[in-house]
Order: sequence, then structure tokens, then C-alpha cells
Amino acid sequence: MTKRIFISGAAQGIGAAIARLFYQKGYRVGIYDIHQTKAHTLANELGENAKAGHLDVSDYQQWQTVLQDFVNWAGGLDILVNNAGILYSGDFEATDIDHHHRTIDVNVKGVLNGCHAALPYLKQQAHARIINLSSASAIYGQPDLVSYSSSKFAVRGITEGLDIEWAKYGIRVLDVMPLFVNTDMVSNMDAGTIKNMGVHLQAGDVAQAVWQTATSQWPLLATHHPVGFSTRLMFHLSQFSPQCVNRWANIFLSRK
Repeated sequence: MTKRIFISGAAQGIGAAIARLFYQKGYRVGIYDIHQTKAHTLANELGENAKAGHLDVSDYQQWQTVLQDFVNWAGGLDILVNNAGILYSGDFEATDIDHHHRTIDVNVKGVLNGCHAALPYLKQQAHARIINLSSASAIYGQPDLVSYSSSKFAVRGITEGLDIEWAKYGIRVLDVMPLFVNTDMVSNMDAGTIKNMGVHLQAGDVAQAVWQTATSQWPLLATHHPVGFSTRLMFHLSQFSPQCVNRWANIFLSRK
């Protein structure tokens, strides 16, 4: 039986790489994005098992409408990938408050909306999965990326809580946590961390992590999945090192 995956923010970057990979693996793929023209272009490129549409993830009613439309077309929903996200960088006080609010609307409310609206469909499938795009910024709060980092901490909390709560439905809720990825999102970023650590991941690396996380049948599968050596190292060290050490390390890594 052909499986079905719905991806938010799928028109470009990481979302598009996920869509391409799962399509190649034989899935029916939902490519939904606020950039509708790009979404349709990608769907047309992939073929008849791809469907595109417009979605502003901050709008819950849109989620309800597009998920129903997708399920009617695909015949069900096995995997939801909450990929849509935005990023503003620079000094906190120099960033317009509307940008901080928009970050929370997209990165946090978008994930809440997607999980809530998709549950009735995911409950109908065995071994259903939600994969949330978190970030290495959810390991320790990041200067120059305060609202983005805090939004990814929220995604981490949503993931942990729902992974436990929705075990009663047989649904795993998991996340992947990349460091900086070579996409348009990180171009012209004003943050010391990216200048000091560089960009070493490609969108395809994250797509592979999503594939492995979404399809693994390992019964002790972890909830969080750091992507890349640097992120794995930071993630595991942060769990054992004292808070003052974590703070000092982030001061050093984010220096300008």
C-alpha cells in the first residue's frame, strides 16, 4: 500500500528536499507552502503522486481545509512533517517586534496547528509519525537569534510532550535538530554563531535524517535526532556539562 506524507513549507530548501526524497521512495507527497507557485512547480516536476497547495501554517482553518483536501486525494495520512519556519537574526532590540511575533506565529503556532489538525487522520493509520523540524538552537538559547531559538525550544517541548501523550494512539512525535543548513534561510544571517561555526549541512542531509527518523521501526527510537557531527556533539555534551560551562561555550561560539 502506498504511504502518504504531508510536508509544510515544502516549496523550497529542506522541505523540497524532503518531498523529493519521499517521492523517490514511492510515497504520495503533499507539497504545501505559502509560496504556492513554487509548490506547484515542484509538484509538476515530481509527477502524478505529488499534490501542491497554499498553506499559511499560522492559520488553523487553512490547515483543516488543506489536510482534508490532501486526504481525499491521497486516501489517508501516514506522516506529517512540520517543516515551515522563518528566521530573523541580529540584535534583539533592533529587530522589529512584529518580526518576533511572526516567528512565534509560524514556528510555534504552525506546529501546534499542524499536529492538532492532523490527529484525526493520523489516528486511523498504524505506525503514524509526526516529524517536527527543530534546531541545534534548541540546545541552548542563542544570542542574535532569540525569537528563533526560543521558538525551537517550544518545538522541542511540543515534541516531547506529544510523543508521550499520543503513544495511546500509536503515534510517534519526533524531531530532527540540524545546525545551520545551506538554504536561503541562512543567507545574510547576522549572528556570531554562523560566522564562527560555518554552514556544513545541505538540505539533502536533513531530508535523509527525516527519512531515517520517519521510517525506523527501532522500538527504542529516541525522540530527538541531532543532524551532523557538531550538533550531535553539542547535544550530548549539554546533557552532562554544568550550566555555567554551557553558557561559556555559547558565549565563545557566538562572539562577533
